[in-house]
Amino acid sequence: MRLLSRRSARAEDRFEVWVKQRHQERVLSGQTEQTGACPDEAFLRNLARRSKAISLSDPRIDHAANCPLCTSRISTIRREYRSWNRKLAYALGTVGCLLVTAGLIAWPHFERHLRQTLASATPVSETVDLWNADTYRGQQPRQLQSVGLPAAPVRLTIILPRFSLPGQYLVAVTRDQSGNGVIAEGLAFATSIQAQERLSVSLDLRNAKVGAYFLSTTHVQDQAAYYYPLQIK
Repeated sequence: MRLLSRRSARAEDRFEVWVKQRHQERVLSGQTEQTGACPDEAFLRNLARRSKAISLSDPRIDHAANCPLCTSRISTIRREYRSWNRKLAYALGTVGCLLVTAGLIAWPHFERHLRQTLASATPVSETVDLWNADTYRGQQPRQLQSVGLPAAPVRLTIILPRFSLPGQYLVAVTRDQSGNGVIAEGLAFATSIQAQERLSVSLDLRNAKVGAYFLSTTHVQDQAAYYYPLQIK
C-alpha cells in the first residue's frame, strides 16, 4: 500500500508541475483571458484523476489549467480522491489483518479436520474367510456365518467358500438377503491361491450406519448369489 501511495504522490506531483507549466506558458505568451466556458464536472473529475480518455490536445485542458475556478475545483476533487484512497488502503489493510488473524485461529481446526478426513478416507484392510462357511443362495434358508466390517473405506479380501468357481464376482453390502438397498458394491476377479479362490475389492462403507446387513457374492457368469450376515461396527 505504501508503494502505491508513493507512486500516486509522484504522479500527483507531476500533475501539479504540468499545471504550473501550462499556466506560466500562457502568462508568458500574454494570454491572460480565459476563452470558452468552464468544462463540466465530469471532465474536471476525469482530469483530476488523470483519465487516459482525455487527450492533452483538448482545449478544455488549457482552460482548466489557467482558470482559478477550475483549478480550485480540481484541487478539491484530488483531495477527495486522496482521502478516498487512504480510506480504501486502511480498509484493505484491516481486512487483510482480519483474514490473517482468522486464518491463524482457524488453521488448527482445519488441520485437525484435514487429518481426520484423510484418516477416514484411508482404506482399512480386512479379510473375510468364508472357506468353511455355509451359504444362503436365493431364498433357501441355511445356517450362515456372520462377518463384521467397519463403517469406513475397506479394501476387502474374501476367501470364497470351498468349491467356488473362478471368474468375476460382484461383491455387495445390502440391507436384506434379497439384494435390496445396496450400500456399496464392487467387481473383482477371483484368483486361485493355495487351492482357494480369493478376490480383493474396495467397498466404501462410510455412509453405512452401525447395524445388521448382508454381504453378498454373485458369480457374474451364472448369476449365482450367496448372502452372509454382516455387522457394520
